[in-house]
Amino acid sequence: MSSLVERLEQWAASEGADVTVVFEHPLSPPLESSVITIAHAPRAAANSADDEIVALISSSDDLQDIRVATSDRALSERVSALGATVYPAQRLRDLIDPR
Repeated sequence: MSSLVERLEQWAASEGADVTVVFEHPLSPPLESSVITIAHAPRAAANSADDEIVALISSSDDLQDIRVATSDRALSERVSALGATVYPAQRLRDLIDPR
């Protein structure tokens, strides 16, 4: 997970992007970042990170600015219904880890 966070940090810093990454459970060892927000579901369970993403989006006032990178169809439908934009996970991978 640390390499994902590092790539997200580099990309966010270069793009001036506001990035939040959500994990199913707290990372061990914990990771901190001054560039991106690292979040996790309140309790680890199947789809708990998806539920946390939906909760974060639901509490936002700027839905048109939110982009969710996922290849999960159910999560895509849930966040689209809220007004957020969905990008395939591969598109984010290509952005943060160009080859």
